Amino acid sequence: MSRETRMPEAAVQSPPGTQTPQERPAIDIDGLQKYYGPVHALKDVSLTVREGEFFGLLGPNGAGKSTLINIIAGLTRHDAGRVTVLGHDVVRDYRTTRRLLGVVPQELVFDPFFSVREVLRIQGGYFGLGRENDPWIDELLDALKLTDKADANLRALSGGMKRRVMIAQALVHKPRVVVLDEPTAGVDVELRQSLWDFIRRLHREGHTIVLTTHYLEEAEALCGRIAILNHGELVALDDKQALLARGIGRSRRLCITTHAPVTALPESLTRRLRRQEGNRLEFELVRDGSVLDIVDALRAHGAEIADLATEAVDLEDIFVELTRNPKARGTRYEVQE
Repeated sequence: MSRETRMPEAAVQSPPGTQTPQERPAIDIDGLQKYYGPVHALKDVSLTVREGEFFGLLGPNGAGKSTLINIIAGLTRHDAGRVTVLGHDVVRDYRTTRRLLGVVPQELVFDPFFSVREVLRIQGGYFGLGRENDPWIDELLDALKLTDKADANLRALSGGMKRRVMIAQALVHKPRVVVLDEPTAGVDVELRQSLWDFIRRLHREGHTIVLTTHYLEEAEALCGRIAILNHGELVALDDKQALLARGIGRSRRLCITTHAPVTALPESLTRRLRRQEGNRLEFELVRDGSVLDIVDALRAHGAEIADLATEAVDLEDIFVELTRNPKARGTRYEVQE
């Protein structure tokens, strides 16, 4: 496509006397609580997504990410707290917030009896849009490489193509805030890269993006600030670089390749072992640990070392530390706003 697809201004305007875009958060969550029977799904979650930023929401399965997104989208009612989208309460002003939001759900949900173009027209109709929206639908089809599938039935599309259609559905009414729940789950590498490019383009054009993903390299490549949920609690909220630079991020990894796979490691090594794949072992270098200690212990165990290297931590290390280490739970790494 020779021109960039630009998303026009949303039809919803801010009420007179409200904050300017520089002052107003895109999404403001304050003291959010949610219960499912005895399960405390969200525990006093508070965070702000700034207008125009690329925000990452991470956490293991069952952490509360989808519950939080469903509350923002108005699909689930919270038990306590408050959520606003561009200053509009998601409960009191639900019609307005639905127009301001475009949500791409994790599950592939589609109507098998319509073509791609028909699905997008129907979706636009929910927001009062008619055939005057066709030029924008054409732009979306072009940008997401769906033009040649516009008249195809959704049943005939691959999983990756259906994922693109769902993104187009979320954007068809020109929302200002886009929430993407695992948008690249189950798609091949080439499609993932093209979706990254499209999402980056939306962000460059000023749209607020909230991304949840299990691909931590995706969050590290795309997001500016990152929040991590674990067991319904917000355990981290910080700038990506600041998060990597904090105390838990000052550890390093020691990667050792042995001539033959090593079994039955002594306890002194298993405590530091992060991952083992065949004859490659990955150890965490803590502040009071040294490379020589680990190497000597391996040699004493009979291992012959073929290669070793140290690596700086990445977002995956931070994620593992905060979600699996009991000592890290309850400790929040947060930037002062």
